[in-house]
Amino acid sequence: MKPPSLTEEQDVSHISGNVPPHIKRALSNPKAFYESRLERKIEGPVFFEGIQERLLVKEISVRPKSADAANFEGRVVVELDVEEDMVNTNGQLHGGCSATLFTTCSTLALHVPVMFHSKEPNPYYGAVSQSLNVIFHSPAQITDRIRVVATTLELGARSHSVTVEIWNMTHHRLVASGSEVKVVLAHPTSRL
Repeated sequence: MKPPSLTEEQDVSHISGNVPPHIKRALSNPKAFYESRLERKIEGPVFFEGIQERLLVKEISVRPKSADAANFEGRVVVELDVEEDMVNTNGQLHGGCSATLFTTCSTLALHVPVMFHSKEPNPYYGAVSQSLNVIFHSPAQITDRIRVVATTLELGARSHSVTVEIWNMTHHRLVASGSEVKVVLAHPTSRL
């Protein structure tokens, strides 16, 4: 099943969480979200595009951090079924696919507090991966349903960090866990 397209009228009542509907609409379709922010430089399909289309956003939340109520954390939960374009020769979720799920979902989670605290409806936020640490716990097979949970950890002035877990919902076990640190990019300025 594919997620709905990104529109202002889009019904997001199926997405749980406490963020306003405009944030749910913006992040509900990861492929459309990324396409709206990145200039496409090549024609034709690109890595992970087909998988990105299948990501179903289930929750988008923001809440005060338990250790520091003055700061907030963003959380995004997505689900999808493991399919052939995601596995290694053993029919198990490929480590590279897991890593790409990590970085895709961590970016969505980082947008939650940025959008929640912004007065702009579509604020600029750019970051690139600095480090990605993944611990593999158990395999996920073709047809298994997985859940990716990404939660922001720290939003510093120059770097942001996120924790990510991939859960096998079919067999009720942790597939992978880890963290990602992203370096925040400066807002691009016009040279006119």
